[in-house]
Amino acid sequence: MLEKIEIVDRIEVVENGCVQVRTKTVIFEDGKQISEKFHRHVVTPGENCSAEDPRVQAICAAMHTPEVIAAYQAAQEALKAEV
Repeated sequence: MLEKIEIVDRIEVVENGCVQVRTKTVIFEDGKQISEKFHRHVVTPGENCSAEDPRVQAICAAMHTPEVIAAYQAAQEALKAEV
């Protein structure tokens, strides 16, 4: 019997307020792990995180203050202006 489990196994907040999320997918056959892979994505300040894991939502709610969102958006605009 095959079983697939997906878990958020790493959540990191970086200096600019982005929340990096790593999801681990494990496949078991008859109770024995036969496969494992990882997927990473980033939740930026101001981005809708309502579909994220509840722990990611809680971290975003705490970290993505109006000040952090404004600073992130200003930094992104400054990068666009340089191009």
